Amino acid sequence: MLDGSGRLRRSRGFQGVIVCMEPTGHYWLNLAHYLREQHVACAVVNPLHVKKSKELDDNSPTKNDIKDAKAIAQLIKDGRYAVPNLLHGKYAKLREAMKIRDHLSTDLCVVQGRVHNWLDRYFPEFLTVFKDWECKSARQMLSLCLLPHELVAQSEEAFLRHLREVAKRGLGMERMRCLKAAASRSVGIREGTELAKLELKLLLTQYELLESKFVDKILEQIPHVKQLMAIKGIGRDVFG
Repeated sequence: MLDGSGRLRRSRGFQGVIVCMEPTGHYWLNLAHYLREQHVACAVVNPLHVKKSKELDDNSPTKNDIKDAKAIAQLIKDGRYAVPNLLHGKYAKLREAMKIRDHLSTDLCVVQGRVHNWLDRYFPEFLTVFKDWECKSARQMLSLCLLPHELVAQSEEAFLRHLREVAKRGLGMERMRCLKAAASRSVGIREGTELAKLELKLLLTQYELLESKFVDKILEQIPHVKQLMAIKGIGRDVFG
């Protein structure tokens, strides 16, 4: 294709060539990146403009490849096009990371709801001791994957040592006693315990993955981001 365009350019005495396309979905991106690598000018036109302008020649909105190409060429001739901003390096990584984060945020809400569902079924009294299951100490406690009747048999000292691996403050023996007392009077379901514990383990693993801060790590590589994020009202979503 590029050889053909080069021959056409030379035969007509043109100084350069611009390859233009409609940026429909993601299908144009591969070609646009290839053209940039080959140092060929690339441009895009608004699909709505193409749809409207092709009715000017024959007063018909019908669509075919030849007619669309002619309409796009006319828009290019009139200067009605835009040059795409094809990101590269860390900026391209950041764009992809933000898209992934958007998807993960949706999945995170689902997992949060499922953990609440699990607690309502198997240990509804848990949130009377830990007000928020997403805090480090509560998640550390849940990571033991113990149901209330199993938790009662464990010692407060063992729990305290386990929790202090992630949280040094705000935890004491009284909190552990309250947890065991809540477990001893729990109305949680006791059937299907092995699968219940497996479900909780999988949910906590999903939560840890979805809460990862990989976007922040990429942001740190971009110049002046810290100064920009220090401005009130500007958060990391701005960089998506």
